[in-house]
Amino acid sequence: MTSRVDDAVAYPASPWPLSGSLWLTVFRVGSAPAGRTAGIHGAAFVAYEDPSPLTYGELLVARPLRSPHGRRVTITDIWVDSPASVAGGRELWAIPKQLAEVDREAAYDGPVGTTAWSARVDGRPVASARFRDLSPRPPRLPFRAGLWHPGLPDTGGDERVATMRGTARTTPARAHWTFEPDGPLGWLAGARQLGSLRLADFRMDFG
Repeated sequence: MTSRVDDAVAYPASPWPLSGSLWLTVFRVGSAPAGRTAGIHGAAFVAYEDPSPLTYGELLVARPLRSPHGRRVTITDIWVDSPASVAGGRELWAIPKQLAEVDREAAYDGPVGTTAWSARVDGRPVASARFRDLSPRPPRLPFRAGLWHPGLPDTGGDERVATMRGTARTTPARAHWTFEPDGPLGWLAGARQLGSLRLADFRMDFG
């Protein structure tokens, strides 16, 4: 089943059964510019792969907060390389998705995997990251998180909630990030990295 925001872009109905891998680093922001919040933020690159109803690359930044529905996570910045994902994310869950070019390269040296990511908007870099993690397959473990978004003007302005639940093979990783100083994530350039991980081969329902 599909839904539409206009005659040009169709997207899957909620929930989305998603598969892929996520590379995440947790940062502590000591001082934040106007319009931003100090504290804990997570930055991640994500690859959504078959059999997901949409396959695409993604860069996001999210933070925990206390919402009207209790402790939740909110996505503050997000770019994807799929117009259908932009339309569905904004209309269904008020996720502030924007279009970007998202690239990924992966290589392996024995059990060690290296994955390099980059994201650009209109040809200008936003962020890049290089992750190194071990490739052995750990046991599959469950995860669950609730999301809250305050609403977007172009989709009615109403708050939206969502839940993501699934399983993944989680491994620690080392990461090096570069945030374009003059870009939309330049405020993260001096943030302290607290740790990184990879959620490999995740399977989840989002909605």
